[in-house]
This record gives sequence, structure tokens and C-alpha cells, in this order.
Amino acid sequence: MVSAVEFNIDITMDNANTEQRRLFSLDALRGFDMFFIMGGDALFLCLGALFPGTVLEWWGGQMLHVGWHGFSFEDLIFPLFLFLAGVSFPFSLAKQRARGSDNVAVSLRVLRRAAILVLLGVLYNGLLQFDFDTLRYASVLGRIGLAWALAAIMYVWLSARWCAILSVVVLVGYWLLLACISAPDADGASCYSMQGNIVSYIDRVLLPGALHNGIHDPEGILSTLPAVVTALLGIFTGVFIKNRPMKGCAKAATLALAAIALIAVGVLWNNLIPINKNLWTSSFVCVAGGISLALFALFYYIIDVLEWRRWAFFFKVIGVNSITIYLAQHFFDFSFTVKSLFGGMLSFLPSDYYNVAFWLCYIVLCWLFLYFLYRRKLFLKV
Repeated sequence: MVSAVEFNIDITMDNANTEQRRLFSLDALRGFDMFFIMGGDALFLCLGALFPGTVLEWWGGQMLHVGWHGFSFEDLIFPLFLFLAGVSFPFSLAKQRARGSDNVAVSLRVLRRAAILVLLGVLYNGLLQFDFDTLRYASVLGRIGLAWALAAIMYVWLSARWCAILSVVVLVGYWLLLACISAPDADGASCYSMQGNIVSYIDRVLLPGALHNGIHDPEGILSTLPAVVTALLGIFTGVFIKNRPMKGCAKAATLALAAIALIAVGVLWNNLIPINKNLWTSSFVCVAGGISLALFALFYYIIDVLEWRRWAFFFKVIGVNSITIYLAQHFFDFSFTVKSLFGGMLSFLPSDYYNVAFWLCYIVLCWLFLYFLYRRKLFLKV
């Protein structure tokens, strides 16, 4: 019997059997991130509604995207995943080079992964409905594939110094582009508004099919460039963890200080260019990258330095099959299964508690599905 299914399109780390060569904290943090995609955000929204005036109500509010400018925890989920894809790449690259792959071979593999992710993203958006006029071609998976691939190829061919310089150039250049050039059809709207910004205008002109918000797409063309920097921040972190000759606690402390500095830069930059996930603004890159780095430093210190790992197993099971659960929830109706299995019992609960119990059951069902795959060593790596 085949013990593992490997589609060989891995932007995490290589096969989960190589336990000693991978960071437990990387899988756990990725799983923590995907937990909120797997029903965690809905659960906390319901808990917040159930306990108004408490910290749960505040945290429930963090489970919603901000309308345009601003930042919430929900806005972190996507860039955190992209950041973690970057963290894993230096480890994966070292293994490929140890097997004799040169830069051309590595780059071709990176481009192949990017193409598969773009294709999966379009399939997710309804490619097989063959309604090309209303099909949305931009996607979350496409943004991950393109931004991660560009960052990875830069790291393969350029020195870390040049990657850092280009990161600064991209962020400053993107800020100046947004600040200095408004959309030709802005009609007096702010250069940072949905109608008035040049990034959305380019998507309206060049992207075929439908845009996510009608006149704007958060995974559009130009906004992919600052997302590349998000992936590069992850790559810099992975290089530091892999190559820096320091004790683990010193590494974690250094990462935490770097995170504080990044967040401070983003908050200060917000006075010139608003923090905005939809536009993936330069200030958003710094704030989201800083928080991602802080979370990674925390998970790395607790899990890989102190070796307190048992509590993180729940998240690891999610993290090693993160793309699986992202796609499975779209193509399979887990809500129907929850109602079929637990609907009778849930019906006895007061209405205020029904939604909380429903989402708890939903999360448990998804986790058991992933645990079955984990025990069978079935991993869809994307």
C-alpha cells in the first residue's frame, strides 16, 4: 500500500517523514493560521455575540476584515501564510541543492509550482463552469503562487543583500506610485480610495473576467509586487534560523526585536500611506510582516527552543495539510455533514448556543478528516 501521496508541488517543506529536518513550529504556526480558515473565525464571531462586553466580543470583531483602510487579525491570515511559505524555502532549497539541482532546475520547479497554484486558484473560482466572462482569474492561491515564486527566484539568483535592497525599492516605489498617480477615472476620489487608486484602475483595464469587488480586485496585478516582499521577509527569516550560528533563545529574541521594528515602521508609514490589505500597501507589508515575524518568533521559541510541543500537535495536523483543507471546504459541504451527524443533538440547544456548538462540531469534523490523512501519511503539498 502506498504510504504517502505526494503531488510534488510543495511550498511548505519537503515530505513530513523528514521530521528531524523540519521546524515543528513552522507547521504549527501554519496550522494556527489555517485554523481560522477552518471555522475558527466563525466560532469566535459566535462567541463574541454570545458574550457581549467581554474580551470575546472584541476578539470576535477581529474575525472580520476591515472595510478598506485599517487592520484586523482577519487581515493577517493571508500574509501570514505567504510569509511562512517564504520561511520554508531556504530549507527546501538546501535539500534541492544537496541533491545536485542547479539554479535553472530549482527555478523551473518554482515556476511549475506557481503555475499549478494559479491553475488551482482559477479552478477554485469556477473555471469548469466555462463562464469566462464572469470568471474571476485573480485568486488567493494565484497570489501565493506568483508572489512566492518571484521571491524564491530572486533568492536563488541574487544575494540576500540585493534581495533586501530590491525589497525596499519595491515598497518605496509602490508607495510613490499610489501617492503620485490617481486613476484616470477617479472623478476627484482619493488616490488611496477604491475608485481613485491607480492599482485598481490597472486591474479594471487589464484583468479579464470579473473583479472581486466589481471595480477592484485584492489579488490584482500590481499589488502582487509588495506581496513579493512579504514572501521575502519570510525567506530572510528562514535564512536567519537556518544559517545564523546563535543559540535558539537568542535567535527568537532577535526575531522579536526585528518584528517590533517592522511594526513600528508600518505604523509610522501609515501616516503617509494607509495600512490597507486590499491594496497590499507598503505600510501593510510592514505591519503584517512584523506581526507574522513576532508570531513565528513566539512559536519557534516555545516549540523548537523550549521543546514544548504536545499542545501544538492539534495545529500541526492542520498545518501539514493546509492547502488540502482550504480546497476541501470549497469543494465538499462539511456543513451538510455536521448537520447530518449532529443536527439532532444541536437542535436541543438554546438558539444562542446553537451557532457556537455548530462551529465547534465543524472544526472537530475538519480536524478529524485531516487527522485521518495525517495518520495515513497522505499529504497534498502545494
